[in-house]
Amino acid sequence: MDFDESLSYLLSLGHETLTIKLGLGNTEILLSALGNPHNKFPAVQIAGTNGKGSTAVMLNSICRAAGVSTGLFTSPHLVSITERIKIGGKPISESDFGRFTTRVKETAEELVKDRRLDTLPTFFEHVNAIALLAFREARVELAILETGLGGRLDSTTAARADIVAITPIAMDHEEYLGHSLAKIAAEKAAIIRSGVTAIIAPQKREALQSIRRQCQMSNVKPDLIEQSDIEVIDKSADGRFRVTFKTANNTYERVWLGLRGSHQIANAAVAVTLSEALREHGFLISREAIAQGIQSASHPGRLELWEGHPRILFDGAHNPASARALRDYLDEFVARPITMIFGAMRDKALDEMASILFPAVNILILTEIDNPRAATTEMLKSTIPESFDESQCHNASSASEALEIAEEITANNGTICVTGSLYLVGTIQQVLRDRIRFVAQQSASH
Repeated sequence: MDFDESLSYLLSLGHETLTIKLGLGNTEILLSALGNPHNKFPAVQIAGTNGKGSTAVMLNSICRAAGVSTGLFTSPHLVSITERIKIGGKPISESDFGRFTTRVKETAEELVKDRRLDTLPTFFEHVNAIALLAFREARVELAILETGLGGRLDSTTAARADIVAITPIAMDHEEYLGHSLAKIAAEKAAIIRSGVTAIIAPQKREALQSIRRQCQMSNVKPDLIEQSDIEVIDKSADGRFRVTFKTANNTYERVWLGLRGSHQIANAAVAVTLSEALREHGFLISREAIAQGIQSASHPGRLELWEGHPRILFDGAHNPASARALRDYLDEFVARPITMIFGAMRDKALDEMASILFPAVNILILTEIDNPRAATTEMLKSTIPESFDESQCHNASSASEALEIAEEITANNGTICVTGSLYLVGTIQQVLRDRIRFVAQQSASH
């Protein structure tokens, strides 16, 4: 299959968030039939509610600065599915993606035909296998795997990483993971098993208790990062922080973070401690590489700022904890006027997110995302706090229309903030890129 055919095939399996089938059985059978590609390289697995993707990209940036060849698997993507699988910092090519998808598809169909599998693996199980095959062929020295959902039954757990980390845990995906912080933390902490190195970000008490319990059951002594190990030294006008990190072995002084927002400080601390764990496992990662990697890391769609008149701030905040991080950033670093384009999934805590974000803005534009789980504009409108001036709220039938409205009514010195879902962020970024490409083509033709 070529790239378009492979993408159509994966989408035919059902939308990844609507066909979730937690469990390791299918993945383990599929990987075995593919020759267990994950056995060819060591891996780091990162779970958590917020920050696991940012931590993964920071660790990947550190490893690249140290000359370690890496494979990085993250989700979701913004524009192209190839963004989920990076080798040496670059997304896999479309031709390679199609080639690996063909192999996974044929293998999965054969397993179903032989009745070793009852049904085809899910979208996410397929993409996880595609990533591991790509990493094996590229002969990466290390795979960095972001957990998709939970941990105990997530398909990335089948890779049996020797080093694991848990970023801050908050309420999200309750329908799958449980309706308390303790239950959600227990699902995520289940990636901690006997013999692993476990690094834990600062946590709320209830979550930390579940994590400690899992560590005790697995006879693992966790490396717990304390707030007292982190000292904020300075911050830039656009929300980047300069921090000193203390670990059991080292002090990393006055390191600038490449990613914006105070919430990234804890994620950076996890990435630093993961780097030290890799060093203990034989990887040559210097202090200089750690500082350089933290500073040069980038993560599209997470407090990503596009300069212009007005400028555009993209942030995929999709639950109350990430909404609070965005609100803190807006309050401290973004001058009014602010126009917010907001679209989200209907299964999210919409009322709580709205109460956090909407009071921070001057103009609100609600839109429905092109996704089966999307909340309608009427659903979103019902979440607007009573104190918000409804005359400053607009409805848009699409993301592109929302962008047009925002550009028309936002002052040149203002900021358009796109948030509520990474799907919305990706869609609007694609609209902007298509516009830039069209203008370039028109200029070239003249």
